[in-house]
Amino acid sequence: MAPRKKKEQEVAPKKKSPAAFIAGAGTIIDQEVTETLKSNFMPYAMSIIVSRAIPEIDGFKPSHRKLLYTMYNMGLLSGSTIKSANIVGRTMQLNPHGDAAIYETMVRLSEGYEALLHPFVASKGSFGKAYSRDMAYAASRYTEAKLAPISSELFADIDKDTVDFVDNYDATMKEPVLFPVTFPTVLVNSNMGIAAGMASNICSFNLKEVCETTIAYIKDNDINVADTLIAPDFPVGGELLYDRTEMEKIYETGRGGFKVRGVYSYDKKNNCIDITEIPPTTTSEAIIEKVVELVKLKKITEINDIRDETDLNGLKITIDLKRGIDPDKFMKKIYKLTPMQDSFSCNFNILIAGSPSVMGVKEIISEWVAFRTECVRRRVYFSLSKAKDRLHLLKGLSKILLDIDKAIKIVRETVEEKEVVPNLMIGFGIDEIQAEYVAEIKLRHLNREYILKRLDDIERLEKEIEDMEDILKSKSKVQKIIIGELTDVIKKYGKERRTKIIGASEAADNSAEEKEVDNSPVTFFFTHDGYFKKITPQSLRMSGEQKCKEGDYITQTVESTNAAELMFFTNKQQVYKTSAEEFSETKASALGDYIPAKLDFDEGEVPVYMTVVDKYVGNMLFVYENGRISKVALSSYETKTNRKKLIKAYCDKFPLFCAIYMPEEKDLVLRSSNGRVLIVSSAAIPVKGVKDNGGIAVMTQKRGQKIEEVKIYEKGMLENEHRLRTRTLPAAGNKPVGGGKQDGIDLD
Repeated sequence: MAPRKKKEQEVAPKKKSPAAFIAGAGTIIDQEVTETLKSNFMPYAMSIIVSRAIPEIDGFKPSHRKLLYTMYNMGLLSGSTIKSANIVGRTMQLNPHGDAAIYETMVRLSEGYEALLHPFVASKGSFGKAYSRDMAYAASRYTEAKLAPISSELFADIDKDTVDFVDNYDATMKEPVLFPVTFPTVLVNSNMGIAAGMASNICSFNLKEVCETTIAYIKDNDINVADTLIAPDFPVGGELLYDRTEMEKIYETGRGGFKVRGVYSYDKKNNCIDITEIPPTTTSEAIIEKVVELVKLKKITEINDIRDETDLNGLKITIDLKRGIDPDKFMKKIYKLTPMQDSFSCNFNILIAGSPSVMGVKEIISEWVAFRTECVRRRVYFSLSKAKDRLHLLKGLSKILLDIDKAIKIVRETVEEKEVVPNLMIGFGIDEIQAEYVAEIKLRHLNREYILKRLDDIERLEKEIEDMEDILKSKSKVQKIIIGELTDVIKKYGKERRTKIIGASEAADNSAEEKEVDNSPVTFFFTHDGYFKKITPQSLRMSGEQKCKEGDYITQTVESTNAAELMFFTNKQQVYKTSAEEFSETKASALGDYIPAKLDFDEGEVPVYMTVVDKYVGNMLFVYENGRISKVALSSYETKTNRKKLIKAYCDKFPLFCAIYMPEEKDLVLRSSNGRVLIVSSAAIPVKGVKDNGGIAVMTQKRGQKIEEVKIYEKGMLENEHRLRTRTLPAAGNKPVGGGKQDGIDLD
C-alpha cells in the first residue's frame, strides 16, 4: 500500500477585513458636533429641501415635473390614454427613485383621485380617492392615463427658450428646471411637503379667483388681496368658516389656519343623515371610527347605525338616527366631537431661486408675475431672433430677384461645388448664410412668382420684428400679454367654487347655539396618586369600598353634576382644565383614570389638588410651608378660548403645602410643626390680580419649622378659640388646650 503523502504545512493566508483596505478606517477622530452636522447632515437636509419636499414658483416639486414632462414628451397631450406602467417606466429616465414612488405621484395628480381642484392627469381605471384611506388604487399595469387639457398651460412655448434646461441624472437627456406656466398653479392646487427642519402646506384656491386677483395685482400693486381672493377652495367641497381678519393674516404672512366642516343632508323619510362632503384633512374612515368610539364611550347615544355608502356617485356616509332626534342638534355634536369639523393650517413655504421662503399671497403673486414676465420676454426674444434670421435670408433672396439668370449662370459655370457659395457671395454681394440659403433653393423655385411671394414675407417680418422689439422695451406690453393669457385661462378652465363660505356672523351664531348639557348628578373621587373616578349615585349605592392602588387613598370627594368643569393644579405651578363630560362613568371597584396620562401632563408633573367648578366664583387659597398664603380669584382661571393648560397658576418661590377652593369666606385653622395653632379668617387675606403672587405672611415660622396641617375651622372645634385668633398678621399662634385634641376632634 502506497504511503500517504505528508500533509502540506502551508496555511492559507487569512482574509483581510474590508476595513483593512480603507485608509484610516477604524481611526477615532475628535470632531466638533457642529462640524459633523455641517459636513454630514446639512447636505442631506438641503437636498431634501431643494430637490424633494418644497414646491417652486411654478407650483411643482421635482417629482411632479419629471413625470409631467415625460408625459409631454410622449405626446400625451392629445390622443388616447396609455398604460400607466408605460409612463412610469419612461419617467425613470428622469426620476430613478423606483416605480412605486413615481406611480403614487401620478395617482395624486390624477382626476380619479380627486385631490386637486384642476388635475393635470386624465385617468382611466381605479385611482383610489383622496377622501378614503382604504380605497386603494389599482396597480399601474391595469390603469391608463394621459395629460389633461389644462396641462397644455404648463408647456406653452416650452420649446421657445422660455425656461432653462439641465441634464438629467446620467446626462443623457435634458429636463426643464421650471415649467413656463401661464397661471399661478402654485395657488390653484394644494401642495404639502415635509423637509428637514421645515415644511410646506399650501391650500388650494379657486382658479378664477386666483387669475382675477393676479390681473388686479398687475394693474395695481396696492390692492387688498382679500377683496378678490375670497377664501380657499377644496376639491372635496365642504363649508369654510370664514373670518376676514384671520384670512387677511394668512394672506399677509403665509401662516395661520381656518376651520372647514363637512356637509350633510337629512333624509326625513328614512330618518337618516347623509354626509356627502368632508374636510380635506380627514377621511371617511376616520370619521366613522371616531363616531363608533364615541358610541362605545356613551358620548353619542342618538344613533342606531353608521355605514360607508360611498360608490361611483361619490362620497356618502349614512347615519341612522333614533326616533325623535333633532338632526341639526345632533350634527352640531358631531362637528364638535369628530373630524367632521377640522382646522387647516397654512404654511406658504416656497422655493425662490433655490431658497425656501414663507410668503404671503401678494408676495407669491408678485414672484409669479416676475417669473412669468421673464418667460414672456424670453419667448419674445426667441421669436425675435428667429424672425431676424428669416428676414436676413429673405433679403439675400431679394437680391437674386434683380437677375435670376445671373444666379443660374454662376451656379452652372462654377467648376467645383464648394465654390458655388463663394461665387454667389461675390456675384450678388451677400454673406455666406444668405448664399447658402440661395444655393439650397430647388431649381423649380427659381421663378419670379416664388421669389415675389417670399419678398412679401419681408414686409410682414419687418412689422413683426418692430412689434417684438417694442414689447421687449415696454413693461406694460409684457403685462398686457400676461393679462391676456390669464383671461384666456379663466374662459377655458374657470369653474364655480366647490367650498361654500359660511360668514363669521353665521359661524358665531352656530357656536352660540344652546348647548345640550348633561346635568345628571355624579360624585367625583380624587386620590393622592392622581387617579380620578366619576360615579353615578345609582352605581354608588350599589358599590362597596372604593378601590385604590396599593398605598394610594382618596383625598377629595365632591358631589356635583356631569356639566361641571374640573381644574387640576400640579406640582409645577400649572393648572389643567377639562370637563367632567370628558370622563366615562366608572365603578368603585375600578382604579379610575390616571390624570397625568389623561390630560397629557409634562414629564415629572403630578396633580396636587382638584377643583370642581360650576361657576367661576370664589377664590383659590394656596398655603405654603413657610406660613404664607396667597389668594387668587377663581375668575382669574377663566378663559374665553378653550385653553386646556394655564401656566403660572400659583407662586413657585416657596414650597406649596396645600391648595383649597373656597366658594365663600371661611375661617382656617393652621398648625405648625412647633405645635402652635392659629385661626385666621380667609377674608383677612387680600386678593391679588396676579395668579403667581407670593401672598402674605400669615403664620410666622422659625428656622426648621413649617406648616403641618390646614383645615376649614368649624365652631367648637377648639376650646378658647379666642386665644388662637389674632387681629394682626403675621402671628405665631398659641398652644391649643389639650395638646391639639378637643371633643374627640384630632387635628392630626
